[in-house]
Amino acid sequence: MLHCPRNIMRKVIITGIFLTTSFASALAADPTGDWRVADGVANIRVADCSGAIWGVVAWEKTPGGHDTNNPDVSKRNRPTLGMPILIDMKKKPGVDQWEGQVYNAKDGQFYSSTIKPIGSDQLEIQGCVLGFLCGGETWTRVAGPIPSSSSNMAKGAPKAASAPKTTGSINTAAKASGPKQAMAAADPVGDICLLPDIARFAH
Repeated sequence: MLHCPRNIMRKVIITGIFLTTSFASALAADPTGDWRVADGVANIRVADCSGAIWGVVAWEKTPGGHDTNNPDVSKRNRPTLGMPILIDMKKKPGVDQWEGQVYNAKDGQFYSSTIKPIGSDQLEIQGCVLGFLCGGETWTRVAGPIPSSSSNMAKGAPKAASAPKTTGSINTAAKASGPKQAMAAADPVGDICLLPDIARFAH
């Protein structure tokens, strides 16, 4: 039987703890994935599109919504499913925060916004009008981080698995409905970096 000196075992244990902590920290700081908004009416899919974070409506509690409050009359008939909510958010140096804009479909307005992961299962959203009148809410994770978009790979981003075809939120709803519905459930949004409203900015 092989015996290891106590100091070698201590180093192995410390190294394991360090690697585990580093992995957990990296996961906790990843804002990508699918998130349930605070009032539960929608899930927002968040992805890294060519170095900027974007988020779109990926699931609706009540399907068939439209952007009826948009001040641009020509956009009031566009579906809310697939509509950008988090706009071109860039990482702040030295901290796990991203800054950009958030679109509030309830009043059709854009606000300066910051997103910040809280642990691995919550995302804090803060929005402000002209630097004050700030408000925010916390979203809850319903599907894990999304690998780099396959559309980004063509631009020289590190190679990774393509984004999942279905989301945790849709799968969960489908399983609750039964196996046949689960098999038939399809992801209507897919890779958000390929959506026209995002692709024209991100590529």
